[in-house]
Amino acid sequence: MNLKRILKYSLCGAATLALLSGLPVASAAEVSEQLPSYRTVTEVFDWGASVSKLIVNLGTSVTSDQIDKTTFKVYVRRVLAEGAMTPAEASKQSSGGINLGSESKSDSDLQGYRNVINAYVSDADGKVVKRGNYVTIEMYVAPDDNLGAALNFDLNTYFNNWVKSEYTVTLNKKIGSLKNIVIDNCRGDIRPIVDKFSFSHKIFDEWASYAYASYEPKDNLKHPLIIWLHGLGEGGTDSPSLPIMGNKADMFADESLQSHFDGAYVLVPQCRTFWMQGHSGLADGTSVYKESLMSLIKAYVAEHPNIDTDRIYLGGDSNGGYMTMVLVRDYPKYFAAAFPTCEALRDDLISDADIRSIAQTPIWFTAAKTDLVVPPN
Repeated sequence: MNLKRILKYSLCGAATLALLSGLPVASAAEVSEQLPSYRTVTEVFDWGASVSKLIVNLGTSVTSDQIDKTTFKVYVRRVLAEGAMTPAEASKQSSGGINLGSESKSDSDLQGYRNVINAYVSDADGKVVKRGNYVTIEMYVAPDDNLGAALNFDLNTYFNNWVKSEYTVTLNKKIGSLKNIVIDNCRGDIRPIVDKFSFSHKIFDEWASYAYASYEPKDNLKHPLIIWLHGLGEGGTDSPSLPIMGNKADMFADESLQSHFDGAYVLVPQCRTFWMQGHSGLADGTSVYKESLMSLIKAYVAEHPNIDTDRIYLGGDSNGGYMTMVLVRDYPKYFAAAFPTCEALRDDLISDADIRSIAQTPIWFTAAKTDLVVPPN
């Protein structure tokens, strides 16, 4: 008790002295920011989202010759979403032929040491500098490296969900005055390209509500609109960033594509369940979301008068490719072009009249001959 009182009055005295002398008083948040901490960098690769880097704030200056890939050890503990299927359960359950490759299959997928491939002194954004308080640690990522995966495909729901990745960074050797440092204070996540999007929600009726991601050019000129409809695993109601990070649709906001169109609006809605949920069954040639999705698209266009209504492009993957075909079929000429990939509208559900309607929209079909879920033939 006496020690607590001494500390209390010492701190109060220090604060009072600072106030009397005109010195700034650090808040608890500012003190926490000064402690060694890290931020994760989550990037979207061809196979999905992975934590590829850590940007570590050491709280003291170091030089480039003091840092290399052996300087730190990086341990991660991956916490699955509440109620998600455990690796032990997933290993016993058949996935019905659907395997997105990202579900955790064993306990070793949930915690362990990451493979550090590079480390260098950087600024707060991860750019290389010769001297500074920050170090960027690059880690190995690959389709089969589940320790780095930011998403987990849950065989209970057939949805991806976010993993909470808790990192512990340990200093392997003494650097100047730094030694025996363990850093586990996370200060947030950086998502290159994805952070250019805004996220919102629109409700049409009790059953038709959509979370969505949106990208808007910064000028007042006319621009086309690109609409992307996600695959099976990116549905749900809790995270509108899933549809752009599960299918690498963040690239629609990247300069490499934006420059091709001299700027383009991007709309990526999230389906509550599956786009191919029909009125009489799954993938029956209809969708319970068709009318409300078109309402969302038309509302978005009306709210952004700089969208060129002669250049509205629609695309989607698998489950989203199915929905792309349904909209092109039932709303001929509304879209300037369509680009379905591995679309899942079965041939036996397409009539001659449907083909005449579909043919009014230029379409670029893409499929992989190795696709076992939606065979291209």
